[in-house]
Amino acid sequence: MPLLATITSPADLRALPADMLPALATEIRDFLVSACARSGGHLGPNLGAVELTIALHRVFDSPREPIIFDTGHQCYVHKILTGRQPGFERLKSAGGLSGYPARDESEHDWVENSHASTALSYADGMAKAFAVRGDSRPVVAVVGDGALTGGMSWEALNNIAAKDRPVIIVVNDNGRSYSPTIGGLADRLASLRLRPGYEDMLEGIKKSLGRTPMVGRAVYDALHGMKKGIKDVLAPQGMFEDLGLKYVGAVDGHDIAALESAFRRARDFGAPVIVHCVTTKGFGYAPAQADEEDAWHSRGAFDPDNGLLTLAAGPTWTEVFSAELVRIGAARSDVVAITAAMLYPTGLAAFAQAYPERTFDVGIAEQHAVTSAAGMAMAGLHPVVAIYATFLNRAFDQMLLDVGLHRMPVTFVLDRAGITGDDGPSHNGMWDLSILGVVPRMRVAAPRDAQTLRTALREAIAQETGPTAVRFPKGALAAELPALRSVDDSVDVLYESYGEDPGVEVLVVAAGPLAAAAVEAGASIGRDGCAVRVVSPTWIRPVPQAVLDFARTADLVVTVEDGGLSGGFGSWVAQRMREDFLDRPLLTLGLAQEFLDVGKRADLLVAAGLHGEGIEQSVRTRMEALHAAMDGGSAESRPAATRPGNPVRPGNVVDLSRHETRGMDPPTRSAPS
Repeated sequence: MPLLATITSPADLRALPADMLPALATEIRDFLVSACARSGGHLGPNLGAVELTIALHRVFDSPREPIIFDTGHQCYVHKILTGRQPGFERLKSAGGLSGYPARDESEHDWVENSHASTALSYADGMAKAFAVRGDSRPVVAVVGDGALTGGMSWEALNNIAAKDRPVIIVVNDNGRSYSPTIGGLADRLASLRLRPGYEDMLEGIKKSLGRTPMVGRAVYDALHGMKKGIKDVLAPQGMFEDLGLKYVGAVDGHDIAALESAFRRARDFGAPVIVHCVTTKGFGYAPAQADEEDAWHSRGAFDPDNGLLTLAAGPTWTEVFSAELVRIGAARSDVVAITAAMLYPTGLAAFAQAYPERTFDVGIAEQHAVTSAAGMAMAGLHPVVAIYATFLNRAFDQMLLDVGLHRMPVTFVLDRAGITGDDGPSHNGMWDLSILGVVPRMRVAAPRDAQTLRTALREAIAQETGPTAVRFPKGALAAELPALRSVDDSVDVLYESYGEDPGVEVLVVAAGPLAAAAVEAGASIGRDGCAVRVVSPTWIRPVPQAVLDFARTADLVVTVEDGGLSGGFGSWVAQRMREDFLDRPLLTLGLAQEFLDVGKRADLLVAAGLHGEGIEQSVRTRMEALHAAMDGGSAESRPAATRPGNPVRPGNVVDLSRHETRGMDPPTRSAPS
């Protein structure tokens, strides 16, 4: 029987003889490669953390003694060792294992941390709580993949060092976040990885001087007395010790015996300790180790024999943005690009190659990235901050006050907006519109296809009187959706069942790539004889006047978006209609303000009723209710176009008819455009 099959809990692991652990590590790597080959996942970081995680679970008593991973994508081995091997059959799929720690999966997962630089604050809080309760137990925070470059980590370190609480900070130092880690701290850790250890140096001196008669031992003792000074010269641990943190390391992160020894010393110390472990991202799998870009940080499904992707990837939204930004950079020397440790994932690598002096990777530091961008704008540049939509949450204050208050021309490019799906609730970029809507004079674009993305990006960067944002989803591009006509160069008409006749029964206003589903729904309703118009404004904030003009001639106005309903596009339209005294029923379709389960983007959109059939059903249901309210007719007496379809999922349809708000927070008044 394979060793791995005998491990169902950390207790089984602790009972395993030490000489069997290398074989177990090999089996775990084979298991990881096989599992990620089927589903994709964060393979590289976990291949590098196998021995480290084995040692942690042999020394610490999880779940009583919490082990927190930062960032959480390093937790695959932890899941394997805590009884969740079978769940890897459906990793990152609906009904399967999350790609991050998940409290509902196991008592061994104390937190669900998928955003970086949070574990030390969690650990600090837990240690304080245990102390207040008189419960003495260590808390372990595994900080790796560049998470120590985030400002929150240093705020937490300052607090952790203030008291003698047993917090063990394991620095999983692989020199990378997504790509090579950036910044002064990273440079100092790299210096330790690259220089010989001071203990080895002292041992060499001892052997050499020991062969010198009379004076050898005395000179060695004098040098040994200078040990602290030599430490400061040869290694960066002084910065931790100056904070009051005991430093242990650097430890070979692939030597289980050395790791166990270091962890036991740290555990017995009874106070804050840093254990510096040097690992290799992608360790043990040649294709990952050979990948200079990101050592297979995150990979789609692949052939485990050769590492080649098994699903051919078509053009993506990120690739279109990447190519267009390079073209813009060629024409405008004032355009600069900023990333928070995600040069490749956000598409800035091509710009960095073409204009390295105009590309700035600030590490996992979104707050700093945004305020630094404001400073660049103040000094005459036009910064483009490329960031995942979910990570914009982390820099809200800086966007509001450092950029927005100063009306700085900073362009935010929000990748993975809306539903991302398989990375779980924390990575869905569905909160961005609610956040962006709070910022005065923020202009927001939601392109529906490649051409509108290119145009929106150029228009955003041309703005010099305030901030702009361009949002697009994860993955393959939507098909080109040409306009029948354009009104005021601001709103594209995509479908009209009765030509340009101004009066319609239903006006559907679709934001972004959901325009295709809106056209599908509109065409289906239109075939039943209903007058339907579907329009798509690329710039959705401020709401274009043309949208309001179209709304004046519609019996029912419907908005469609792939963001949260509270404070999103639909509420912006509702507010503008109220301000213009437009007494029209309004139906807003979008995402319920709740954390979504893991699943594929397409499946989650269907579950939310944001596919063609779902939009059609919602519109028909609302039309039937309107007709029934007007004349008291029954559903059977209504035309086919107005008969209700299946019930819509509760929470996804908001009735904002006649200035009433139901099922959501009241929309706030937007700033003048």
